[in-house]
Amino acid sequence: MIIVDTQCHSGIEKFEPLEVVLYQMHRMGVDKATIVQHTGQYDNRYLLEGAKRFPGRFAVIGLLNVEKPDAPKTLERWAKEGLEGIRFRPGWRSPGRDPLVIWKKALDLGLVVSCIGEEAELVTPEFQKLVKSMPKLKIIIEHIGRAGPDDKPPYTLFKKILKLAELPNTYMKIPGYGEICTPPFPFQAIPPFMEMAMKAFGPRRLMWGSDWPGVVMREGYGNALRFCMQNFPAKDKDKEWVFGKTALSLFKFDKA
Repeated sequence: MIIVDTQCHSGIEKFEPLEVVLYQMHRMGVDKATIVQHTGQYDNRYLLEGAKRFPGRFAVIGLLNVEKPDAPKTLERWAKEGLEGIRFRPGWRSPGRDPLVIWKKALDLGLVVSCIGEEAELVTPEFQKLVKSMPKLKIIIEHIGRAGPDDKPPYTLFKKILKLAELPNTYMKIPGYGEICTPPFPFQAIPPFMEMAMKAFGPRRLMWGSDWPGVVMREGYGNALRFCMQNFPAKDKDKEWVFGKTALSLFKFDKA
């Protein structure tokens, strides 16, 4: 099974360098990772250069200031340099007459959108309308829609987020169980978010992401993979998609 971690962060001003990410990957048998630019950093050069230094190991999801008038041209430049995805919040819009210019540019460039947002941001009618209006734009919901241990039954907001699965261009990242469970580890009381996500999206539109290095403050990188693989509610053939094949279907890594 090829294992892909779809939610890692790295940098030289914040977090750890890519060599540290590679060490953790090697230690746990993770083959590839998508490196997601962290909030507030719009210069993606370090990550793109790193992907070239370690061919075949990384795909880069960048970030840019969408409010700048030249944002579409900037995004095009990053794409030419190897960017495979872009990170947007659900409510981000472009200035000017067409507020969806930057989203349309991502579609034109063949980029995947990795969408970070709180539960309330993901359930707005405006966001659902946006996703529906661009059926060829692949949109990934990060961090299982921010469902977590503070959510209580009947999980009304999370159920609304899962309705996005009715649109075939949507995907979801599932995290380690430390994001959805109350410590200590090993977790005992496990909410049904993984089962709900599996039922809504199916294995071919779900992907695992550790949230390195934030996961270190929860169950740790190794446990985020092991515990999730052991407890995720799916057959082995479906886990192959969740832990690798789904990401490989969206990101090229070193493939032309």
